[in-house]
Amino acid sequence: MAESVYKVIELVGVSTESWEKAATAAVERASKSLRELRIAEVVEQDLQLDDGKVVAYRVKVKVSFKYEDED
Repeated sequence: MAESVYKVIELVGVSTESWEKAATAAVERASKSLRELRIAEVVEQDLQLDDGKVVAYRVKVKVSFKYEDED
């Protein structure tokens, strides 16, 4: 089996509906500019509040993708 290297970045996704949609937004946006996404791990969740009411769900996501050398 050939050796592989993966890079990990952190993203923050935001949704007014749910944490799941916030995570999905982060991954879908990353997939537009990165190839070979492998793993997405939610590492933190929080809520944005306004006047004591939830206005947004936020998730911090670590996303890994295959690192390719520029030849």
